[in-house]
Amino acid sequence: METILLKKMYEIIGWGETEGDGLFSPGGSISNLYGILIARYKQYPEIKRKGMTVLPGIVLFVSEQGHYSVKKAAAILGIGTDNVIEVKCDERGKMIPAELEKNILQAKRKGQTPFCVTATAGSTVLGAFDPLQDIADICERHNLWMHVDAAWGGGLLLSRNHSYKLSGIERANSVTWNPHKLMGVPLQCSAILIREKGLLEACNQMQAGYLFQPDKLYNVDFDTGDKTIQCGRHVDIFKLWLMWKAKGTSGFEAQINRYMELAKYFYNVLKKKDNFKLVLDAEPEFTNVCFWYFPPRLKHIPKGFERDQELQKIAPKIKAQMLEEGTAMISYQPCGDKVNFFRMVFSNPATRQTDVDYLIDEIERLGKDL
Repeated sequence: METILLKKMYEIIGWGETEGDGLFSPGGSISNLYGILIARYKQYPEIKRKGMTVLPGIVLFVSEQGHYSVKKAAAILGIGTDNVIEVKCDERGKMIPAELEKNILQAKRKGQTPFCVTATAGSTVLGAFDPLQDIADICERHNLWMHVDAAWGGGLLLSRNHSYKLSGIERANSVTWNPHKLMGVPLQCSAILIREKGLLEACNQMQAGYLFQPDKLYNVDFDTGDKTIQCGRHVDIFKLWLMWKAKGTSGFEAQINRYMELAKYFYNVLKKKDNFKLVLDAEPEFTNVCFWYFPPRLKHIPKGFERDQELQKIAPKIKAQMLEEGTAMISYQPCGDKVNFFRMVFSNPATRQTDVDYLIDEIERLGKDL
């Protein structure tokens, strides 16, 4: 079952029949850790026996909008968070390829050794997709491992209307893809997919004699446990297999396209309202829609520090009132120089346009006197 579905995911990414390996992990953070772990092993296989002392000063790259788990993985693996270089993004939150190349060259001039780039397909806050083709070109030029964190955005590969946003993912060396996000599979269900066969096992295997005997009755290729950094694991594959059997790829596609339509509808409604302002004044690339609500009293304060100080407090207050009344839950956060804003993400198949309209009305009701 696991082998069949992993093969299906490799094919959807665009890897060939002879390529592809993978396993299911406890979540996207662990899948990203696997990607970086395997990237390091590929470049420096002797680390498995000799440890960090055999390494030069290695560094990896991620966009400034990338997931925090990349830094966490660097801390866990002994690489160090100071050796994660954040690459500037454009106004939409996408990594700028020229900045990546500049950062790689700067690192080399400092005597550091680049080994990996983590690109993002569907960033957590803005829902941005890094330009994967351009990043792949740079990785090939500098002989760097390319990992794609598609934990959030990987499901878009199932939509013929939107899969082009991940163009170039087939050139990645490893991919994180969480079916428990956009595809709606119950937690936990995250896959780490490695293009080169054998690397996962070579990096992680310890050949424990009480588990992985080579002379078992059945085909020992089904013993995937020695590829992992765990021992006991959940059977995370079954619920995904069952959902795929029930929905089919076309069912997932219709569901995901519906999310995209709702995001566009939400964006178009907000754009027409005077008391709402979109963080990105462009049609959403994904299901993330980020916006501010302006109470009437703030509309007359000129743009600047004073208004930002007041606006910063609005989203937390509205969310607190929503929670107290039990009407809705919506996340908020600051981002860079932007003060707290709401982040609406569509990933629930039960959501309808009426729910979107209700949320807007509720924000206005609770926020008008703030």
